[in-house]
Amino acid sequence: MHTRNDVLDVLKVNDAARLLGVKDATIRAWVLRRKIPYFRAGRCVRFKREWIERIIAEGTVPAREAR
Repeated sequence: MHTRNDVLDVLKVNDAARLLGVKDATIRAWVLRRKIPYFRAGRCVRFKREWIERIIAEGTVPAREAR
């Protein structure tokens, strides 16, 4: 059985775009090029929140130390 948290952890295209700070069209282009993990629920494209959070974490560039 699915819990409420399971439902909240599934994102639509616009939710993923908002979290990544890009346009919906960018997310759709990444899906077509398979640059972002996704799954289909019927004809709808969906993302797991953890996948989007991992993209953010892996793309984070640490600040340089003060000299």
